Amino acid sequence: MRWHRVRQVVNVVNLSTPAGLLIARIGGATPRKGENGLIFAHGYRIPFPVAGAFTVGNVILTKNADGYLVGELLDHESRHATQYVLCAGLPMLPLYLLAAAVSLLICGDPASYNVFERLAVLEDGGYARRRPWWRRARDT
Repeated sequence: MRWHRVRQVVNVVNLSTPAGLLIARIGGATPRKGENGLIFAHGYRIPFPVAGAFTVGNVILTKNADGYLVGELLDHESRHATQYVLCAGLPMLPLYLLAAAVSLLICGDPASYNVFERLAVLEDGGYARRRPWWRRARDT
């Protein structure tokens, strides 16, 4: 429980949680207190990113109207909140985009070879593991 509080404070200080709240406001999402120091922002209306849920700091944004996250998806998004601590906050955003681009080049999917998604456990986030394009070419 103590780690969640540390993560919460660090993500406020490194400005990633305030940025997440700003993105939630711009996207028309309604924030509410979640568990483990997280903030659930539900009803996000902007079509980017295409994921059903995404995290900025300790703010988990979702397009769902009720905004409830449970189980593996909550664990996955919580791991992303921890990644903001480890990346010193907002540098996580361009690093994540770079990792998504690398994954796209490797397998045509922004998540499968994205180091941040892999560390957050791909399957918990609802992502499938895809083979690299050069392996698929040999299989045919």
